[in-house]
Amino acid sequence: MRAALAAITDAGMPGVFAEVRDGRATWRGASGVADVATGRPMRPDFRQRVGSITKTFVSTALLQLVGEGRLSLDAPLRRYLPALAPDGVTVRMLLSHTSGISDYDHVLFATLEGIEKYRHTTVRPLELARIGLSQPPTNPPGGPYAYSNTNFVLAGLLLERLTGRPAAREISRRILRPLGLRDTYFPGTATRIEGPHSLGYVPWVDATLRDFSVYNMSWAWMAGELVSTTADLNRFYRALLGGRLLRPAELAQMRRTVPVDPTQPDGMRYGLALYSLPLPGVLGWGHDGVVLGYQTMSLHSADGRRQVTVALNASHYGIPGQPDPIAAAMIQFLILALGGTAGTAAARSGAPSSWRPLTPAPGRTALGVPGSGALAR
Repeated sequence: MRAALAAITDAGMPGVFAEVRDGRATWRGASGVADVATGRPMRPDFRQRVGSITKTFVSTALLQLVGEGRLSLDAPLRRYLPALAPDGVTVRMLLSHTSGISDYDHVLFATLEGIEKYRHTTVRPLELARIGLSQPPTNPPGGPYAYSNTNFVLAGLLLERLTGRPAAREISRRILRPLGLRDTYFPGTATRIEGPHSLGYVPWVDATLRDFSVYNMSWAWMAGELVSTTADLNRFYRALLGGRLLRPAELAQMRRTVPVDPTQPDGMRYGLALYSLPLPGVLGWGHDGVVLGYQTMSLHSADGRRQVTVALNASHYGIPGQPDPIAAAMIQFLILALGGTAGTAAARSGAPSSWRPLTPAPGRTALGVPGSGALAR
């Protein structure tokens, strides 16, 4: 495990840390640096912005409401949010990204100036929702999968409408506190990560590494605001997949998936903020998250007993169409951690040649091709 984790930093990632669990056994490791200027080492207990993994927490809280008879997955969203819901969109469509509602982040982060502007700018959830709803739909409601953060801003507003409490407070009440996730929290408009953490790097257009660890995450809200640790995420997903957070009926609904790519029905599939990723010899369930400067992947066996959560401290570094040794090392680490078939056997079995997060990276279009060699060792 140590060698596989070090291969990620050997390939160019500044720093990475992970926790792997197999039943009662736990392994934690870290490689590389948390600060490229000072050489401060990465540590396995760091906190991290985990981006769209937030969506699984939101979906879990809403599915608890389904189990309590307070929400119907196949009811029109208009029943609950009449002023915001487009015709034909159901609650299930929000949580499975099949609503056809467009994203908003390409509007906020259309330029480099926008990426810098929102570092210290607060955006309210209603504004995010209205930006997304003002964009042309990606497809008719109930059509193919199309990832959109607007779906989970609306899901957060739905949670608030049904409970009468702020979404962050409700998720803390229902999930964070009962599970003892003491290092997991919603930062709101606070720009700095509380507690020990790494800097988060983006290769900037001038070929330098720019730190984005200080950022107002209101732009992501219930689509990606959460801060957590690898240990807390593993604890959450084990409780979820092991049936501690949802009744069997609601967990089964969460696992009802649609293909991410309709041309590859046996590839990655998305449920209700829980996806399945086939790897050689193992099927992983979980989610990933990408925000400026940070990437996190959390994958688990179907019963939650075999687990891996990995955190990286740089994003937006890949050049489309070019080899990505970091991604290649990452996929091998995930396969090894989950007990799959790594190495040449994986290649023969049709394993993915590289790892790519499902979550679209905010500001990717504005950044274009990052500075050549910015992550090279």
